[in-house]
Amino acid sequence: MQDYELSILEQYPINVKCTRKTRGAFFCDTDQGLFLLREAGVSRRQVLLMRHVGVHLYREGNMRTDLPVANCDGEYVSTSPEGRNYILKQWFRGRECDIRKSRELLEGTANLAHLHRFMQQVPPCPDPEPESGPEEDSGERAQSPAADAAFEPESLKKEYERHNRELKKIRRFMRGQSPKGEFEMEFLRCFDGMYEWARQAAEELERTDFGELWDGARENGAMIHGDYNYHNILVTAGGYAITNFDRCRVGIQMEDLYYFLRKAMEKHGWNVRSGDHMLDAYSAIRPLSGTEIEYLKIRLIYPEKFWKLADSYYCSNKAWIPAKNVEKLKTVVMQTEEKSRFLEQLFSFSL
Repeated sequence: MQDYELSILEQYPINVKCTRKTRGAFFCDTDQGLFLLREAGVSRRQVLLMRHVGVHLYREGNMRTDLPVANCDGEYVSTSPEGRNYILKQWFRGRECDIRKSRELLEGTANLAHLHRFMQQVPPCPDPEPESGPEEDSGERAQSPAADAAFEPESLKKEYERHNRELKKIRRFMRGQSPKGEFEMEFLRCFDGMYEWARQAAEELERTDFGELWDGARENGAMIHGDYNYHNILVTAGGYAITNFDRCRVGIQMEDLYYFLRKAMEKHGWNVRSGDHMLDAYSAIRPLSGTEIEYLKIRLIYPEKFWKLADSYYCSNKAWIPAKNVEKLKTVVMQTEEKSRFLEQLFSFSL
């Protein structure tokens, strides 16, 4: 650990026994248990919201989260002598959820349903006291649970429209490339079929009004985790713990379920039975409305992994494309038929 990181730990009322490095952070064994130190990466307002939501989840549902802890000055963000912001969070001894195991996949899904139940009607997060000096994030608004929820339905439509324009732009660029590499050849070969999925998702979204879902989220203070995946689900001796609420905000809670379901199905080859069991595990605790199922369907129709690979290619050094990206592209295309069967059997949608 660097001297400036040790200087951060000295700002907290704990005695550090030892530290060890992990992905972009440090585990800290202390006289008060295990903590994790990392750069904040988000605004002070968001850190306060993360703690506010975590405390709410513990009080209402006895759910365990990685709460940011206060330093000796009562602040949840500490600054190093070099001016870098850090947070220290309570942590848990355990391992990441293994979604390749059916039991843990379903328990992780059920845990999300519990999380969503207790993230309904979250009380407003008090605004922090104004800070002296430069503003922490220009243009950042207060992170009350109701902030800006009303703009989300339109933003999803614009997002799909923008992504579809970008896909066409990338195809034009690749057509002009000479010579073409394996990634470009594979992308151009499969483009028409994959773009049809993107176009269909945008059309389905145009025909569907999700205003009721957004209005309900805004009025009830319903929040989402924002990054619910197996990396952020810890299996511990005392049960499951949920971490990294950096992106928590008001929103349609199906966004979390869509993301977790999509990531899981990519690992499971869009296995219909596994997906059906996931939906059953979730709805047994938090029943799904017809509108929510429609939202899930549309999000799953869009070929998001295909767009991400294309975007990564366009924003990268095109003189060298990692072989892994070619493999990922081939896997996405190969799994499209499996996803088609998945959507037809579980959501009555066929292209």
